[in-house]
Amino acid sequence: MQHYPKSIRNLIQNLAKLPGVGEKTAERLAIHILRRPQNEAEHLAQSILAVKQSVRLCASCYGLSDAEHCHICENPARDPAILCVVEQPADMIAIEKSSAFGGMYHILGGALAPMEGVGPEDLRIGELLERVTSKGIKEVILATGTSVEGESTAAFIAQQLSGSDVRVTRIASGVPVGGDLKYIDKMTLKCALDGRHVL
Repeated sequence: MQHYPKSIRNLIQNLAKLPGVGEKTAERLAIHILRRPQNEAEHLAQSILAVKQSVRLCASCYGLSDAEHCHICENPARDPAILCVVEQPADMIAIEKSSAFGGMYHILGGALAPMEGVGPEDLRIGELLERVTSKGIKEVILATGTSVEGESTAAFIAQQLSGSDVRVTRIASGVPVGGDLKYIDKMTLKCALDGRHVL
């Protein structure tokens, strides 16, 4: 890399800071950008700045938005009585891509991790509880991850809502569609058996 001019070295170093981008990939990206027309490089730079300047958290669900409320919260076709609780905006996007959910979301901003100093006050659990009581929510779907932290977060929220009239459900977990049982880990198989249902 030392053979490149300083400006290219600087670009490579900055691109290599991106997740999943190593030095070789950063080098290829830098050379690609260098070879593209000036206006393409300007559009790329402007789009990066625009994201930093205009994207904020939705005032309702805490998802990513260009306005005060995101397009999901503003959609009158969504069911406002069903709330899906996820850890991060990327989790909400994953569920949206499935087209399997038509309600609203609440993004916690992480999961409980006492060993790392992340407690209930560090997440948007208080905002969730207030939303459930003030917005007429009938069902809360806990769609946190299946890690120890995700499971403990779901259990904590379920316990906090146990005295209310709201229905609290947990997303199913288990064998993926098309999965071969001999390649499935024992914890996933246990979840699949525990969550079995009548056909």
